[in-house]
Amino acid sequence: MREVRWASETGEGIEHLAFDAHCGPKYGEKGDTIRVESVIVGERYGKSYGLCYAIECDAHWRVRWAAFRVMGGRSLVLHSDGKGHWTDGEGRALEALDGCIDIDIAATPFTNTLPIRRLGLARGERQPIRVAYIAAPELVPKPVEQAYVCIERDREYRYEGIFRDFTANLRVDEDGLVIDYPTLFRRLPTPER
Repeated sequence: MREVRWASETGEGIEHLAFDAHCGPKYGEKGDTIRVESVIVGERYGKSYGLCYAIECDAHWRVRWAAFRVMGGRSLVLHSDGKGHWTDGEGRALEALDGCIDIDIAATPFTNTLPIRRLGLARGERQPIRVAYIAAPELVPKPVEQAYVCIERDREYRYEGIFRDFTANLRVDEDGLVIDYPTLFRRLPTPER
């Protein structure tokens, strides 16, 4: 289990994330499930919020389940077959998200790790993708177009938010977790235990 923290560069905000890349079906067991749990205290458009989220991926970094809860507000559960088909927590098909393998939570740099690890791009390779974009505190998923380019494998990638004409070069660590996301997030030092 690994824990990391990021601070927002755009306002008040901090995230604390627990990451385990080798879980079993029961939390804490060894296996082929990737699990993340996180809490974010942030602000969007001048409004403060608290968000808890959890994500489970298969061994190939395909999102299979995600749950979100805004303190005092909405909650959202998503299920995926890992092939681009999604349902909500009640089992209703979310056809608008067809073709999306990854999710992108606007409030965290963590979800950049999902396509970076899943795609396994070679140096110089660019891959456009469609993702389920989720802004907090609204928690309304919508499909958007993005792309990733490998600058230096396992070290630096360019994120292209095609849907909003935004690009950023992301430095990552050995697990694919973002170290530096210019103008949006910065990793905080890990406290000694």
